[in-house]
Amino acid sequence: MFKNKQEMKDVEELSNSSNIIGKGTVMTGDIETYGNIRVEGKIVGNMKTKSKAACGHSSYIEGNILAQNAEIAGHVTGRVEVSELLILKPSAVINGDIITNKLIVESGATFNGGCKMGVTIKEIKIGDQPEEISRIRKAE
Repeated sequence: MFKNKQEMKDVEELSNSSNIIGKGTVMTGDIETYGNIRVEGKIVGNMKTKSKAACGHSSYIEGNILAQNAEIAGHVTGRVEVSELLILKPSAVINGDIITNKLIVESGATFNGGCKMGVTIKEIKIGDQPEEISRIRKAE
């Protein structure tokens, strides 16, 4: 998958990064990241991460979520696909289908849509992967 140790190290560094969309922030468009992402604001678009997506109480997402792990406490209108563990906190409201390997629904959480569990999701691809990493590295 990786051509050399440097490329593997680059992917590992990108996966350890953290991104925050703060409360009161409105973002329109798709977001893709290798690292963790925390949302307290509003996103109108799709969100994709190879790591963890954390959506706080004040988060509002109009679009699909694709992540390795996710913890949702806000509102999501769209499909939620999580390759490992999805946690729905008591204040979570999901209007759309859920596809995940493992699911924890805490008392009070709401979701309106279908749910498939124990499903293996294909690999989450961000950009063009190795070429994208090389381009990011050159830009730094």
